[in-house]
Amino acid sequence: MTTNKHLLTKIIGIVTIVFLVFPLILIVVTSFGTEPTISFPIKGFTFAWYANIFSQDSFTQGFITSVVIALLASLASALVGLPAAYALTRSETKFSHFLENVFLAPVMVPEVVLGFSLYSSLVIYAHFPLFLSLLFGHFLICMPYTIRLLIGGLEQFDSSIEEASWVLGTSRLSGFFKMVLPNISTSIISGFLLSFINSFNNIPVSVFLSGANVNMLPTAILNYLQNNYDPTVSAISTCLMLLTLIFMLMTEKKLDLKSLIN
Repeated sequence: MTTNKHLLTKIIGIVTIVFLVFPLILIVVTSFGTEPTISFPIKGFTFAWYANIFSQDSFTQGFITSVVIALLASLASALVGLPAAYALTRSETKFSHFLENVFLAPVMVPEVVLGFSLYSSLVIYAHFPLFLSLLFGHFLICMPYTIRLLIGGLEQFDSSIEEASWVLGTSRLSGFFKMVLPNISTSIISGFLLSFINSFNNIPVSVFLSGANVNMLPTAILNYLQNNYDPTVSAISTCLMLLTLIFMLMTEKKLDLKSLIN
């Protein structure tokens, strides 16, 4: 009976993996086809669609905008999240738990709802520039990742070390920079990388807050698909998957992300 259960579990696991991975493999394979439309199985082999990525101004401009927005949003979330996470871990009041939930709220709200609400409030009513609205929206979706990882790192840090530095005459600010900050640097970098990945690949918020002069790469791909259905989209999707995989492997292996999340 136990053997049957294990066999059933393995079968379910294999089917799930195939269901999740096969579409990704399909995208990679179709990016090398010679047909003018996305088709499978492919006929021939070519890198022409990868070269076509750089001939599209919308892709290059969208890539630059995506990198800039992701970097600024990740940096802002780290600068705001660090003192916030420190205050939350050093406070044991019910209000601190409420504030933690507030910081984590953007990840609980559907991003379509978040994007539309930001578009209505910032762009329509407040007349904010699209770039600043887009940056603020991505800052909100980055904060939960930064806060969660920083809180995890601070909870692993032995606070008695910091308190001992106070007893020895070190100021609170100096103790924070000399004792706390070096010990949670892994959490800071992990939060930054995860925030960058999430911001760079985001679609719902980017769609609502993009415009003619401010366009991110995911929205540029969607706009391209409205008039074209060639393997260029598969090629750029493959590049994005590779970029995300590199970031995730770097975060996991170099920064021990799993222990931080646990």
